[in-house]
Amino acid sequence: MRYISTRGQTPPLGFSDAVATGLAPDGGLFLPESLPQFTAAELAGFAPLGYADLCYEFMRRFATDIPEAELQAIIRASYTRFSRPEIAPLVRLADNLFVLELFHGPTLAFKDFALQVLGNLYERQCRVRGETINVLGATSGDTGAAAIHGLLGKPGTAIFIAYPDGRVSPLQERQMACTGAANVFALAVDGTFDDAQSALKELFGDQAFRTRHRLSAVNSINLARVLAQCVYYLWAWLRLPAQVRNDAEFVVPTGNFGNVLAGWLLQQMGVPLRGFRVATNQNDILHRLFTTGDYRVGAVTPSFAPSMDIQVASNFERFLYYSVGRDPAKVRAIMETFNTTGGYRFEHFNRDTFTASRCTDAEIPVIIKSVHDQYGYITDPHTACGFKDLAPGRPSVVLATASPAKFPDTIRAAIGIEPTDPSLEALKSRPLVKHKIAATPAAIRAFIEAHAV
Repeated sequence: MRYISTRGQTPPLGFSDAVATGLAPDGGLFLPESLPQFTAAELAGFAPLGYADLCYEFMRRFATDIPEAELQAIIRASYTRFSRPEIAPLVRLADNLFVLELFHGPTLAFKDFALQVLGNLYERQCRVRGETINVLGATSGDTGAAAIHGLLGKPGTAIFIAYPDGRVSPLQERQMACTGAANVFALAVDGTFDDAQSALKELFGDQAFRTRHRLSAVNSINLARVLAQCVYYLWAWLRLPAQVRNDAEFVVPTGNFGNVLAGWLLQQMGVPLRGFRVATNQNDILHRLFTTGDYRVGAVTPSFAPSMDIQVASNFERFLYYSVGRDPAKVRAIMETFNTTGGYRFEHFNRDTFTASRCTDAEIPVIIKSVHDQYGYITDPHTACGFKDLAPGRPSVVLATASPAKFPDTIRAAIGIEPTDPSLEALKSRPLVKHKIAATPAAIRAFIEAHAV
């Protein structure tokens, strides 16, 4: 299997090279040259598998340059730190309402599903190639912690995570800045997530700097992240009751579009997922896109759901590539217009596959209380956005993207209960080690120059 850039100006790479590269040198994102197609017989054969074995069966179709026994060992090791044996429990709240819990990993967020795998892939790369690697990412909350915990103490690696200072929850920050690991650098930038992400993209565009320090991207622009996230959609679909399986809408709290893109890609591989609701918070660029066709940057407003405080959804470029008939020239033209003007208007979107909703900060506590009152279930602020405007009469699977214990103040204000988790309680007594830095390529470049392995 070979991987190509959405912008068509990078030679195709194998899986391991595409993962190590992260962002394509031409500024595009890697995708498989072709998507495998799963037959009904193959899907039926997947049903009895545990989560790790299902992930292996899926990923072996993509990671074709890694020996199968080695890949299987990597995948199995990646799911040993989850607190529930089923890894991703599918909880039924009502006849037509399900919650897919994706927060039982080491950092209590859905990002663990992919970043435990990616960390182990990086470790293999360092061992096999005898090289060090410097991993760079921007986060609006959960990605950074999950990326860090995928690479904690791994030899030959350093990880630099930039996050907006004061705009993530205190416990999210502690998960990044209280590890005590010598290879971890939490960079608190004086701007928004979009500022940090833009600075990192510029650094990845500097090919000499990138090559000298063997930089790799850990954001969902990394292909391995999206592919690993496809698996929990397949896992959930296989566990839905047969009578609702092919009519269920997956409701996805979304910021950078990587999570919902993973489900859509699985649909393109022949798994009959009915459709997707893109659930945004008040930073609603994707809601505006799928309701009006207008993809336009707005101001980022801090919210109760900080991991979704994003106005430039990087993974949208992958969806765009397919939407324009896999034409890299059209992708380049659209992205150039967007980068120059801050917007682009699309005439046609399939609004049967994608619907969208928007949830304000005023609504989030009300929804948390309503869900708790009606179902006895506690939902975090991001997942709460998924309960807004559910399609009446249609089976829905809401993806629970983070543990409510990561947002105790919001939960306590909404329902008078403060959720806790032992791993988070342990962080409160550890020293906070963060590096305050300007949200500029120059400042981040200088820091990496001083600390890279």
